Amino acid sequence: MRNGRLQTRYITSFAELTPAAADELGGLVRRLGVALEEVTGCVKTYLMQFSEAEGFSHLHLHLVPRLPDQPEVARGPGVFTYLTDAKARWLPASERDSIARSLRAALA
Repeated sequence: MRNGRLQTRYITSFAELTPAAADELGGLVRRLGVALEEVTGCVKTYLMQFSEAEGFSHLHLHLVPRLPDQPEVARGPGVFTYLTDAKARWLPASERDSIARSLRAALA
């Protein structure tokens, strides 16, 4: 932060993080992992980083909960089976919003 304002710097890999930014990111990932476990009951979280898709060539992270009853085929890289255009398989917006509010509260 500079002058109370968050600084944004686009990077494409973890190696480009300053040591302070890497430490901050590690703490944030840990806090989010704890919040995800508390809110969703997940048994672990997957941290994924992709910087390849058009429009997302910057460091782009996803922290994904792995639920205790998640089928074996949807664990590890298999978690991508949940990526679908079939909107009928998506969580309803109201449920996504509720999870987001609970995560915000858990992080407070």
